[in-house]
Amino acid sequence: MAFIITTLAGLSTLLGMIPILFTIRNKEKLITFALSFSAGVMITVSILDLIPESVRYLLVSNKLFPSVILSFIFITLGIICSNFIDKEMETGQKYNSKLYKLGLISMLAIMMHNIPEGIATFLSYEKNTSLGITLAISIALHNIPEGISIAIPIFYATGKKRKALFYTFLSALSEPLGALLAYFFLSKFITPMLMGLLLSIIAGIMIHISCYELLPNAKSSRDSRTFIQAFLLGVFIMFTCIKILH
Repeated sequence: MAFIITTLAGLSTLLGMIPILFTIRNKEKLITFALSFSAGVMITVSILDLIPESVRYLLVSNKLFPSVILSFIFITLGIICSNFIDKEMETGQKYNSKLYKLGLISMLAIMMHNIPEGIATFLSYEKNTSLGITLAISIALHNIPEGISIAIPIFYATGKKRKALFYTFLSALSEPLGALLAYFFLSKFITPMLMGLLLSIIAGIMIHISCYELLPNAKSSRDSRTFIQAFLLGVFIMFTCIKILH
């Protein structure tokens, strides 16, 4: 049951495919909305969830000041890693390279984010059924906008719904992958220290993607109203999800 609950939470990412199932007249506006919305989601997740959770894990074996410093160091490491991936990533010439790259980078970041979520959901359900279900529902809710941040850039870069579905589904599989890792390998060996450092790295990656990729590309359309509204909507939805969780 723990694995099924975690898998269902992960598969909710596929609901992010819904916008591309309809004919959209103003494609540029939708892309601006999706990128800005995704940035709002990722920044909110990082600042209000991943970083505090990282410090909480680090506090198990450290005092407050060293925990905050360690978190900051590994957030910076995540930003450096994301910057390296960004520069090294090459995309096919037949696609809109910038949008395609954004979709792929978002997918990688979200997969790295979802694997520890899968681990946490699986272990939580094993220890406390109601806590595990609550966590899975919250994760399912915020996986939907994450799916949007992958599906829309990939679809409008390639014009292929199947390719958008493939990459979104690949991201969705990261949640049950985390559950499998927890079951077979990590449940006995993973420590709060390791979880804290991993969450800090993921937060750094998401902050970098949002500030250096998603927001600049969303703003380039000059549709400032959509840009601001979508960003605030992403912040509001993720803030609500995090409040439900905690």
